Amino acid sequence: MAHPPSTPAAAYGCAACGADLNLSASHLYPAGTYFEAGNKGTLSFSWADESRLRFAAEDRIRPFFETLDYWGIHRKRTRISCDACGKLLGHVYDDGPPVMEGTGQLGMGPSQVIPRRPRYRIKVKAVTPTATGSSSAAVAAASPR
Repeated sequence: MAHPPSTPAAAYGCAACGADLNLSASHLYPAGTYFEAGNKGTLSFSWADESRLRFAAEDRIRPFFETLDYWGIHRKRTRISCDACGKLLGHVYDDGPPVMEGTGQLGMGPSQVIPRRPRYRIKVKAVTPTATGSSSAAVAAASPR
């Protein structure tokens, strides 16, 4: 059973195989954070343990419409899958917080111009809360900030 975004678990694992993904609630964006690509049915993380995940680039040239603010012809995003079983978990989007302050190149402000941090957008149905989250807490404590 997926954990509702309003009550985040300490850590999340793969719903398909039970593998610990080391996705910590401490890296969740606040529930009310606005993202151009939307946030419906997903949990958005600012960091993910890339050793527990598989990544595959998607580069499609065809129209896409996710929200009124996030649409276009050329979509670049990265698929995130569980490293243990290969189940699709979500995607990496480039609509996180800006890397820099200001208006971007040539004084323009659209998100396509301002460099942004990645956002790991994980489907709520693809993950399940882990019992203790102790392994992810140990990894977080050991990793330098």
